[in-house]
Amino acid sequence: MDLHLKGRTCLVTASTGGLGYAIAKSLAGEGAHVVINGRSQDKVDATIARLQGAQADAEVSGVVGNSADAEGCEALIAALPEVDALILNLGIYEAVDIYEAGDDRWQELIEVNVMSGVRLARHYLPKMLKRNEGRVIFMASESGINPAPEMPAYSATKTMQLSVARNFAETTKSTNVTVNSVLPGPCSTEGVADLIAGLYPGVETEEAQKRFVADVRPTSLIQRLTRPEEIADFVTYLTSDRAAMINGAALKIDGGLIRTVV
Repeated sequence: MDLHLKGRTCLVTASTGGLGYAIAKSLAGEGAHVVINGRSQDKVDATIARLQGAQADAEVSGVVGNSADAEGCEALIAALPEVDALILNLGIYEAVDIYEAGDDRWQELIEVNVMSGVRLARHYLPKMLKRNEGRVIFMASESGINPAPEMPAYSATKTMQLSVARNFAETTKSTNVTVNSVLPGPCSTEGVADLIAGLYPGVETEEAQKRFVADVRPTSLIQRLTRPEEIADFVTYLTSDRAAMINGAALKIDGGLIRTVV
């Protein structure tokens, strides 16, 4: 299946590792021009080399900018004024009890997980609308619908993100531009592995992950963590012309974790 992504510029925020890198790699595999984003030139350069090592014909470049704050978003936009697809992957999380998370922690999570996407979509989306072509994808989480008891503040920001994405989508009526949210379940990235290790200290990695799913995500039908490439390939499809009729959606790719029929 040709996804018609060749030559399209796709910016993936926070793509020097984890799920962001997997998305970048999947997009590059379909011929897209992928823009790697990270906080330092060294990391961006190393990721470009890694991706080109994995795919010799990958069309890839990089842009430095920490979109976690307004200044970083401005730097990123200045370096890359227009894109064909914007994949908003930046996010932070940690296990903190709802009674222990202070105001400063809540504010930081909102700034990074919500406002980073607002700022970038606010810039890139009008340009897509003017061209009548483009994709914006918010990488949300199943926790936005099914709040994670170990990450209440994170879950709240992901619920906010779903609302923000839908409101941006409302501005795309009668155009070839789409805005969607993707809701993965817990994914086997380095960051999630560290989170689970903190919840199950001293337990071997594979066993800790099994316990995490059984204890904290018992409704999962696959009863395992999702793999980055599973989510990445879905995002790549959503970026393509093949997904032109999907707009304003919150798309679950959670292994059946969320127990709803809609």
